[in-house]
Amino acid sequence: MAKDVHPPRGMRDFLPVEKLKRDRVLNSIRDTYKSHGFQEIETPALEDLSRLTSGQGGDNEKLAFRVMKRGAELEAGLGKVAAGVSTEDEVDALADLGLRYDLTVPLTRYFATNRTSLPSVFKAIQTGPVWRAERPQKGRYRQFVQCDIDIIGDASELAEVELLVASLDALAGIGLGDAVVRVNHRALLSASIAALGVAPGDALSAMITIDKLDKINTDGVAAELTTKFGAEVATAATAWLNSLAGAAVPAELESLFATVGALHPGKLRYDATLVRGMGYYTGSIFEIEHPGSGSSIGGGGRYDGMVGRWLGTDVPAVGISIGFERAVDLVADADDAERALVLVLDTDAPAVVANALAVQRQAIAAGWSARLEVRPKKLSNLLESLTAQGFTTWAAVGLEPVSFDALELRPLA
Repeated sequence: MAKDVHPPRGMRDFLPVEKLKRDRVLNSIRDTYKSHGFQEIETPALEDLSRLTSGQGGDNEKLAFRVMKRGAELEAGLGKVAAGVSTEDEVDALADLGLRYDLTVPLTRYFATNRTSLPSVFKAIQTGPVWRAERPQKGRYRQFVQCDIDIIGDASELAEVELLVASLDALAGIGLGDAVVRVNHRALLSASIAALGVAPGDALSAMITIDKLDKINTDGVAAELTTKFGAEVATAATAWLNSLAGAAVPAELESLFATVGALHPGKLRYDATLVRGMGYYTGSIFEIEHPGSGSSIGGGGRYDGMVGRWLGTDVPAVGISIGFERAVDLVADADDAERALVLVLDTDAPAVVANALAVQRQAIAAGWSARLEVRPKKLSNLLESLTAQGFTTWAAVGLEPVSFDALELRPLA
């Protein structure tokens, strides 16, 4: 008996019907972004490992897939490992590239590389697969698609407004109009944590604990803060968290809420405890939620310090990403093969094939997807298979020449 054959753990194959849906949803998102004036770019799947592990990617850096050196460089590295270098040095000796784990770090490198050919305010669309060495589980994959838009070079609030409006429009366009964006600001969050009595050097550790609020509740956060910083900080944190119910939008975010809310009423929600795990965020931060998902379906924020790591001078930047895998699972199925036609040939005789090719050409010109199949002994089996593949219509072609307009089109369902 043949063994089961599967793709690598955490990676997936997609059947034609699934791919049709994914393409439809992805194209809709991209078209919406383009309609807002964003321009599509493409970056390599691989980046220099030194850039992927430069400290800008947070915990994701630990999940980067390393790519081994090649040829003489690999042989030299193997020699160093054999000589007994440290584990950290082994990685440097054997690997020099890595698969991108998000689209933000490659974008900042892209901008630094191509800045002389780009406008001073650059509005980018980037979609594509990213890779993380996650432990595979439901909703977490080792290869998945992200849909990003970013604005580099604009320090004003207009950049945040454009990102949020375009993203909410894109989500509405794929049928996820119930999505809401939670909003916070890193400066506000840092001030709140400082007010709890947490030293500046421990602020990130406190953020990591507070970020678990939706999983371990207030009591769990207080317990972990007690372990880290003592009972006084935990007591202050509990009082702060309990005071947040119904908190008003702070003055620093009022303008953003008013401007976006005029187009998308009620779609922004202030969340004083929103952290976003990346350490590179410097200003406003966002997280997209949907009632049909138990996890966020996107997020982002302002990261004004990242581009400057490559250029030596700071450049303002802000971005937001739709988590495509979670979003596409929420999108209702549609008739993605609405104009998909199968021409069933009575035989594969040359005259029949010639007739079918002529009809196929006419069908394509009329906007159909047209495929040829030779009639098997049991036609019902073929029609059943074609229905499962997403085709909706079929027609028979025989020896007599016939035009596409004269064909008898029959529904498969």
